Amino acid sequence: MSRKWFTFLCLGSVFVLLNLAVACNNADERPLPTIAPTLSASAATDTPAIVPTFTQEPTAEIAEIVATATPFPTVTAVPTSTPLPGIELTAPEDFGTDRNPLTGEIVAEPENLLRRPLAIKVSNSPPQYARPQNGLSQADLVFEHVTEADITRFTAIFYSQTPPDIGPVRSARLIDKELPAMYDAALAMSGAHPVVSQRLHGSDIGDRILRSHETGFYRTGEDKPWEHTLHADPAGLWQAIAAHDENRPPEFTSWMTFSTIPPQGGAPANRVQIAYDTYTLVEWVYNPANGRYARWADGEATIDANNGEQITAANVILLTAIHEKDHSICMTHSNGVCSDWPIEIQIWGQGSAIILRDGKQYPVTWLRENRSDMFTFVDAEGNPLPLQIGNSWFQILPHYYENPVTISP
Repeated sequence: MSRKWFTFLCLGSVFVLLNLAVACNNADERPLPTIAPTLSASAATDTPAIVPTFTQEPTAEIAEIVATATPFPTVTAVPTSTPLPGIELTAPEDFGTDRNPLTGEIVAEPENLLRRPLAIKVSNSPPQYARPQNGLSQADLVFEHVTEADITRFTAIFYSQTPPDIGPVRSARLIDKELPAMYDAALAMSGAHPVVSQRLHGSDIGDRILRSHETGFYRTGEDKPWEHTLHADPAGLWQAIAAHDENRPPEFTSWMTFSTIPPQGGAPANRVQIAYDTYTLVEWVYNPANGRYARWADGEATIDANNGEQITAANVILLTAIHEKDHSICMTHSNGVCSDWPIEIQIWGQGSAIILRDGKQYPVTWLRENRSDMFTFVDAEGNPLPLQIGNSWFQILPHYYENPVTISP
């Protein structure tokens, strides 16, 4: 484990329990408590980034968590793995050659860890065309983020498992310049806006970007809009990476920590609702029978179309990051004036987060010092806060959202 944890002892991060309530629309927004990044964008990225300015800093306050969620049926999801009690993974050598550094799990096929991870863009909107998605239950990590249209989209990291089908595959965003760098992954996408594509291809991940003409992509022929019919066979994508001479073992520069023993403290968190503006309501419900959270979206269970099973996660991470329009590149001109810019989600430096695991919530600071670093997490004393062994879903939340989260004990 990198010793950079202790570098941040001096940051004096103030941790807060969020006054969490579901935000139903944009009209009554108030920022979630965040810790503004102290690391410059240039230290974490290879292109200039916009320095955000604010009319008001987020107010940090300690308040009760408000539970207003409507009960859902009992979750009966089956865990993908059952960690043995007392396992702690805190340093690179703890993972050996058969544990996945992204989940802490022992993998059935250790040779899979010798290939490069895949970061694949997966659609989430509109529901009638995008859902149910294929393959997400076998992703090691999934990141849900907002787009310029205020809908959400996924970047799913596949490393240890090879599902037969992943999709629908959609276009990339500026955040996809960062996420593949964090996990030394290749990026698979349908395409991107020309100015975003230029930024992606001009970065250090440019040689490992896969587009829809590459081996591994195919059209399903379904009776729905063409842009929702692109899918991917990850085995073919790994062949395509090999053809680029880029399919090698990843070189991680930081490591997440895992423990089957829940950290001390933590308030009960058996259910969480996350309101992404007015378009997507995400819900996670804890099942003590298997120690996992099951996912709903807009009132319906999130299902993997490959196996018909509900999506579950060992860890759900509510991560707040600054979201700013990048005024250095223009997406749309109107009468010679730029009218639309891409969103830069600033996932470098540090910020506030809540980790949900084992039916409890833990306020933490997320850290990412260097461009190639993963997210890592520390508690109020600067000590690493371990994840439960298993897959993780990251709910990336804009700093300007007002009370988007409700956690029920």
